[in-house]
Amino acid sequence: MLNYKFSRLFGRTQQGIRKRLLVHCHPQKQQQYELLNPLSSSMKSRTLSSFSKRTPPISSSAAAASSSAGPTVPSKQGLTKTPTSASASASAQPEQLSYYEDWMVNLRGEHWLNGTRPDTWFTGKHPSKCPGLMPDGTFTSLPMPRLDRVTRSATQDYFDNTWTFYEMLFAGLNSEEYFYRPPPHGLRHPQIFYYGHTPCLYINKLLVSGVLKEGVNPYFESIYETGVDEMLWDDMHKNDMIWPTVAETHEYRQQVYQVVTDVIQTHLSDDTPQKVTWDDPMWALFMGFEHDRIHFETSSVLFREAPLELVQKPKGWPQHAALTADPTHYPERGQEYPESNPMLPVKGGDVQLGKPRKFPSYGWDNEYGTRTVKTPNFHASKYMITNGEFLEFVKDGGYRTERFWSEDGWGWRKFRNAKEPFFWKWDGPQGSFRFKLRTIFEEVPMPWDAPVCVNHHEAKAYCAWKSEIDSESYRLPTETEWNLMKNKSISLEEARKNPEADPILTKSGSDFATEQIGNLNMAYGAETPVTMFPPSDTGHCDVMGNVWEHCEDNFNPLEGGLVSFIGGEHMCNYEIHPVYDDFSLPCYDGRHDMILGGSFISTGDEASTFARFHFRRHFLQHSGFRLVTSNDDIPATFLNEDYQNDDSECE
Repeated sequence: MLNYKFSRLFGRTQQGIRKRLLVHCHPQKQQQYELLNPLSSSMKSRTLSSFSKRTPPISSSAAAASSSAGPTVPSKQGLTKTPTSASASASAQPEQLSYYEDWMVNLRGEHWLNGTRPDTWFTGKHPSKCPGLMPDGTFTSLPMPRLDRVTRSATQDYFDNTWTFYEMLFAGLNSEEYFYRPPPHGLRHPQIFYYGHTPCLYINKLLVSGVLKEGVNPYFESIYETGVDEMLWDDMHKNDMIWPTVAETHEYRQQVYQVVTDVIQTHLSDDTPQKVTWDDPMWALFMGFEHDRIHFETSSVLFREAPLELVQKPKGWPQHAALTADPTHYPERGQEYPESNPMLPVKGGDVQLGKPRKFPSYGWDNEYGTRTVKTPNFHASKYMITNGEFLEFVKDGGYRTERFWSEDGWGWRKFRNAKEPFFWKWDGPQGSFRFKLRTIFEEVPMPWDAPVCVNHHEAKAYCAWKSEIDSESYRLPTETEWNLMKNKSISLEEARKNPEADPILTKSGSDFATEQIGNLNMAYGAETPVTMFPPSDTGHCDVMGNVWEHCEDNFNPLEGGLVSFIGGEHMCNYEIHPVYDDFSLPCYDGRHDMILGGSFISTGDEASTFARFHFRRHFLQHSGFRLVTSNDDIPATFLNEDYQNDDSECE
């Protein structure tokens, strides 16, 4: 029982539990640990005292007792306790709640998080002084740095752009509540973890690579180290913990920002540009940038899932595209969304996947190596499936008809009681089919000609429904088919010859918009109409950008490198990076499927023509799909042979 209680307080890893038990049970070890971690003493006393109050609702007297010195707020001098009068203290106390959930023990009256953030929120550069600020006051993402000519100033600019954009996103949380409230599905950590996770990774990876000799806060670098993978759609046990306050984590971010800046200033030069490769210890620095940008996107999805009253649009956030038709709850083909979505032919061929090791940008391990796949001719829909097209599936009972769903997909649908895409919000009684669209920070009139955002299960169910309607056999594209739909000018083949063929190395988000390249790299703050950007050479729109594209392939490694084993059987060759040896490997399990092309909020390596990303089938991302038909075998990689027919891996 003691072990169980401490696992709920401090996390479930046995190493973490043992360390906390050791500290708690042995005073000498406790003093030793507190010398290493100045925050541990106050945090431990707070968590242990809070644990005794977990059962009853939060009371005003308890709140007053725990914050009698006033709320903790960040300042330029660090964390301070602001003195409060009796009346002010009373007004700052939380309301008596009619119910109580375990996570609420983390609500400690951080009222400085209510409303618009003060300038001191930004622990690096303020957006008004940061690279990426546009003349209209909005913020955009910079191009990805070239690693064959690394300079101090360019690296600092990219770091500042990365760091400030992340903090701008988190300025979109209105109050402390959603820092601690679990997401609606309960399958991810609360946002306080992700607020502390990205700075923690910089420190830990720079320590592993040898660039740093010591960390900043050992306790934070333990609890904020490891995230979670949504292994099952009903695994709800990830949020039972006492977390640090936002102010304490804010101070940690200030410290880490300075450490990373010092690394850039002392290890890089403007006078002599240098080359950073996979084997260079400084590779870990650029790993930190790209990891930061991954969580920039994944956290934005969690924001989009949050109750609307808990978010607010930050100043400077990129604008949405204008609606192409008047708002309506009753869209018609040819008016609010395209009249047709033709299946266009694509000539097949041999597609060589993989990014060369010498390519001058950062890459995740799964991008390297190579495989050549003979890909037959196929047809693919010109557009990704729009909200208007998907409404037809919803109205026709697609979410009520089991035969359209895989076994696991139907289990997910029933468990979640899904009746429409999660980001569609009712604007009338259920059954009226009146919907608005939830974006990251707002509810807006439904853009019926924008791509629908759904998970892999929903995409496959639509394919089955549409196949029955049209007497066809529709499916999702494969990785190689998707690559054949891209413009030749940005193809893998062309980029291997000329790095600047990968647009992310030369184009900012603003460039992607003004040069009509695509909705990528934060060109816009949400999805855009499928007709907004020119089609590719094959006639297909949004092959790169707007929303991620669900694919048939299981996430898989490319050949080349050290031997790897999957399920105890030799399946492929794969080289892992010693600084981050579990980035991809745990996900080569036949249960993660590929998504390609990036979304409007994909930046850095996520927006690269070489990017290969993945999620579980029930996981919701800014992701959609298009239809494919072919008379040949599917040119996809499956690590689970049962998947094509059964999809029952979650037993």
